Amino acid sequence: MKTITLKVEGTSQSQWSTFVLELNLMKKAWKRYGVEVELKTPSINKIISQGTSHGEKSVYYKKKKSNGFKPVHVLNIFR
Repeated sequence: MKTITLKVEGTSQSQWSTFVLELNLMKKAWKRYGVEVELKTPSINKIISQGTSHGEKSVYYKKKKSNGFKPVHVLNIFR
């Protein structure tokens, strides 16, 4: 096993979350090549779960999916 230690300074909270999410994406990408990466940082599970959600918990992202068709009213002129 090989170990890398990263010391990150000067980041805001949102930058830190983005940094952790990008490391998580790298971890997922390398997994298919047999590389197992372990990330350790406080609140990592919370950061990853919030950063990888698709807005299911937010009202603003819930939109009714439309099939693109609008109702059409047909006039019957052949009586």
